[in-house]
Amino acid sequence: MPGHRMDRVTEDIKRELSDIIRGLKDPRIVGLVSIIKVEVSQDLSIAKVYVSAVGGDIEDAIKGLKSAAGFVRHELSSRVDIRKTPAIKFLADTSIEQSAKISKILNEIIKDDK
Repeated sequence: MPGHRMDRVTEDIKRELSDIIRGLKDPRIVGLVSIIKVEVSQDLSIAKVYVSAVGGDIEDAIKGLKSAAGFVRHELSSRVDIRKTPAIKFLADTSIEQSAKISKILNEIIKDDK
């Protein structure tokens, strides 16, 4: 599949997954759960979805999303017009928390130097 089409399909999947996740009613998915990145394999068999959670536990959110993966895949298949709907693997993305830690450390270093 050409690169520009794959990028478009990936963005479509990301947009629709965001909408689907917003509508889930699992009690483990609390706070702001956002999709950071979606990686789709070339043959559209697997979609790795990197998720971040603010205001809730990321591990609980991932467990809730994994339990709803079948429903999410079914909803995605009805919303995105592709021949084969990929299997969805939810993964925790902790880059926001890591960048906050780094920023805090840098601010402390700057404060100590003054």
